[in-house]
Amino acid sequence: MKVFAPIVVVVILLAAIPVVVHSNVVLNFLVVALMVALAGQGWNILGGYGGQYSFGHAAFFGTGAYVTAVLQARYGINAWTAFMLGILGGAVVGAVIGTLSFRSGLRGSYFALVTLAFAEVLRIVASVAPITGAGVGTLVRLDLRLAALQFESRAAFYWVILTLVAVALIVTRIVERSRFGAWLIAIRENEDAAMALGVDTTAIKLGAMVMSAAITAAAGCFYTQYFLFVDSGIAYGTWISIEALLTPIIGGIGTLFGPLLGALAVRTLGELAQSITGDAPGLDLVVFGCVLVLVVWFLPRGLAGAVAGIAQRLRQTERVSTAREAGHG
Repeated sequence: MKVFAPIVVVVILLAAIPVVVHSNVVLNFLVVALMVALAGQGWNILGGYGGQYSFGHAAFFGTGAYVTAVLQARYGINAWTAFMLGILGGAVVGAVIGTLSFRSGLRGSYFALVTLAFAEVLRIVASVAPITGAGVGTLVRLDLRLAALQFESRAAFYWVILTLVAVALIVTRIVERSRFGAWLIAIRENEDAAMALGVDTTAIKLGAMVMSAAITAAAGCFYTQYFLFVDSGIAYGTWISIEALLTPIIGGIGTLFGPLLGALAVRTLGELAQSITGDAPGLDLVVFGCVLVLVVWFLPRGLAGAVAGIAQRLRQTERVSTAREAGHG
């Protein structure tokens, strides 16, 4: 259980925020940041630990969002059931894309472009298909009840998304400590060498893809329940693919808490940029790009790596001080 202790501590601290902070503006910011962190955590399993960089995680986010919305709005299915089916739908899309990509031997930039293409195809289909509301989108009926997975307070939504992030963190920790995770990292470091050692690289990458898609789809499902509306530009838009990619890179790619740190940093920068310049279009992307360059340049291991480095130096300083005191004694 010691391996999960850091997760428990972080989640407890985050869970206490609504107890002392009652501002809806702050809580809304944190809800969106945690939603992006959840999508980033999904990307991190595939890209951070597996080295398979995706530019189209909007395909999974959007599928989760649309499945949840359409099942409720058009078929009257319970929100909880629709939420679970939305996650399943994202996993199925991940399995399809992964099977087509990995069995074709696509790697690197080719794989990244294929994921981007799939996300764009799904966006176009959703913008014209009657079942998704075409260009109008899909609106979920307001029903502020627990049975409908809707709440009056921002705090309740905050605890729901925090629970999803906690589950994703636990899954990531299990992957880190498992044989599957070791194989995944081996593929990231040298896929040909891993294959020569007998690792079924296609199966491992496909498993990571499905897991990654399911977690990202959960973020899309939550989006639907929180905003009660989804259209093709939101669900399959490049914004979520960009933020799902940026949060692990800025926070610390291939680390447990990297996506969470990165999401808080990315959303904070976005809010600051908007407050300083108003509604200047595209400025947030400029800020993200500049920050990404600075992080890669000065913090190649991301924020999580920087924090770990500082902690390591402090421990070394403490050990040196202890050794000196023992020598003088």
